[in-house]
Order: sequence, then structure tokens, then C-alpha cells
Amino acid sequence: MSSTQRPQRTTGRGIGIRTAAGAEERAYGQLHVYDGDGKGKSQAALGVVLRTIGLGICEQKRTRVLLLRFLKGPGRAYDEDAAIEALQQGFPHLIDQVRTGRGDFFTAEQASKFDRQEAQRGWDIAKGAIASDLYSVVVLDELNPVLDLGLLDIDEVTRTLAAKPAGMEVICTGRGAPRPLIQLADLHSEMRAHRRQSSAAGEEQQPQGLDGIEIYTGEGKGKSTSALGKGLQAIGRGISQDKSHRVLILQWLKGGSGYTEDAAIAALRESYPHLVDHLRSGRDAIVWRGQQLPIDYVEAERAWEIARAAISSGLYKTVILDEINPTVDLELLPVEPIVQTLLRKPTETEVILTGRCKNRPAYFDLASVHSEMVCHKHYAERGVDLKRGVDY
Repeated sequence: MSSTQRPQRTTGRGIGIRTAAGAEERAYGQLHVYDGDGKGKSQAALGVVLRTIGLGICEQKRTRVLLLRFLKGPGRAYDEDAAIEALQQGFPHLIDQVRTGRGDFFTAEQASKFDRQEAQRGWDIAKGAIASDLYSVVVLDELNPVLDLGLLDIDEVTRTLAAKPAGMEVICTGRGAPRPLIQLADLHSEMRAHRRQSSAAGEEQQPQGLDGIEIYTGEGKGKSTSALGKGLQAIGRGISQDKSHRVLILQWLKGGSGYTEDAAIAALRESYPHLVDHLRSGRDAIVWRGQQLPIDYVEAERAWEIARAAISSGLYKTVILDEINPTVDLELLPVEPIVQTLLRKPTETEVILTGRCKNRPAYFDLASVHSEMVCHKHYAERGVDLKRGVDY
């Protein structure tokens, strides 16, 4: 199977990842909505930002990104702050950030005149940015709850987004996306949190999971991009604390070319050469269940041995095991060594495991964060071409 074939999502027996080098791609932008109560919404948006910046640097394309963050005013720290700091230090001429609102949580009944003014201020900036056509990607972080709280006119927002420039990608994040926005969206991915149920009285309590183990799975978009966001967070934390927060990105089932993670990671390594390591494994082909080749097992084990040593060493603050879930689901790797490695990992090491899978592996029970990406709508299902730097 050639890497020049058109990228597509795979179901059934095949859960490998197809590359897309040389494939036709759409020239026009889409409206993305990430919502739900699970973790990964803002991280997924940041992953798209990193891919876009990386592609622009490697291919010398005009790429500029606006991060407009609603409900995230001063006085409170957010997980993605460090990631954005790393982006701004590494690529200051490619990314702009605006924050609006207050840092306190409030309900619709508690909303004040200040909250409405701040929401409108942010939206006025967003309208100007969209009309200017200066940006290739506009991230409207936490716009969904702003609309859900009634702080902005939903009709005006949807009219503006419907009339955005043809080539611009707009990403709206946050829980509580209103129906008119979802109906307008070209892509709607819900991040669904998996929570452990409380045991009945007298029964053994379920484990609470280990800190620093996060799993992103499901059919929806946002798994690998959320992991890239986590890597950015680690680098940013190191910068803010004047420490070396090294990140290792290991990828299974992605042995071909045509992935713009490569461009994104290369851009990171150029700005932070001593902080990011990266390794791919696998063939340039989909691995079909029941048709695994000996090389598939060799490649999977090769990457796992590196992962196991890296996790145990404590040298890395974040280890991203991208597409390890389908690798285990295809029985290319046994589960028990992964479980034992995670149980023994250093406390300060974060491990991120990504990818869809039909059968739930035992290490899922160790995770303190388990977010399932549920795909409600995807433009690929309408025959729309995917886009480098955004979709792959």
C-alpha cells in the first residue's frame, strides 16, 4: 500500500494508520467543534496549532495562528498556559494570543455586566480576525460555554462563522456547545470522560488510577493532537520553572512518510533541541487483523523496548506512546509488560497512551485520566478531502 494513497479513517479489521504523502487535500477550511466533559479539548486545538506551525515552517507556507481564550482571564493558571508559552517563545512571529474574562467559575445566574463585556470584547477581536483573513487557524477556546451561558448572541456568532474566509480553519472548544453551533460545524468531536463507579458498601473499592497516566482513545478526532498538546505543556513547564522537562514521542503503526507531526516535532526540536526526542515504528501500510507480518511484531517490540527503558529511567518528564492502543489491540504487543512498566514508573514521569481499540486493555484501569473521543460528525464522511497540518 503506497503512502501516496488518499488518507482515510479505517474500521473493522484494519486499525492501522494510513499516511497521506502526495494526496490531494482541500484548499478550504472547516469549522471544528470540540466539546464534552472529558479532558483534551484545548489540548487537541493546540495540537492542530503545532501541526500548522510545523508545516508552515517546513514548507515555507503562510501560516499564522490566533489563540483567543474566553473565560480565562488573569488570576488563575490553566493547563495549557505552559504549552502556549512554549509556542510563543519558539515561534513568536507565527502565533498571537488574547485572553478575556475572569478566572472564577460562575453560572448563568451569576454572570455580571463585566462577564458580558469581556465576552463581547473577545468576540469583537474574533470578528476582526476572521474578517481580516490574516490567520490560517483561529482557535476560539471556551467559546462553547460562553454561548451556553448566554453571554453572546448565538445568531450573530453562527452568521459570522458561516461567512468565514474559505481557507480559514476555525476551532471552537469547551463543554456545552449549543445546537446551532453543532449544526453549523463540519466536525464535531465529543471528549467523553470515563469515570470509575463507586463500589457498593462492603465491597472492595476500585483503584483510583495512578497520577501521570492519561489515555486518549475512541473513534473521534483529537487523540494524537491532545498528546502533542501534553508534550507542549511539559516543555512550557520546564521553561517557566527553568528546568529541563524532556519529552519523548514514540509512534507505532506510523512507519511511512506524510505525517505533519514530523514537521511539528521538527519545529519543536529546532527551537528546543535538547528537550524533544522522537521515534517512529511500523510499516508504511495498514496492519489488518489476522494478516500481521513478522516485521509488524519486530517493529512494535523495538519501539516498546525503547519506551520501557525511557519510562523506567526517569530522564523524561513526559513520554507519549502514540497509537500504542491499536498496537496492543492487534496483539502486536503483550499487555502485561506495559502494565508492570506503568505500575513502576517514576512518580514525576507522565505517560500518555493514545489510539482507538476495540478491546479494552488492562492498563486502562491504571489511568487517572481516560478521555474517549466520540465522533458525532466528520467532514471526511461527506467525501471532503483531508488537509495537511490539520487532519494529519
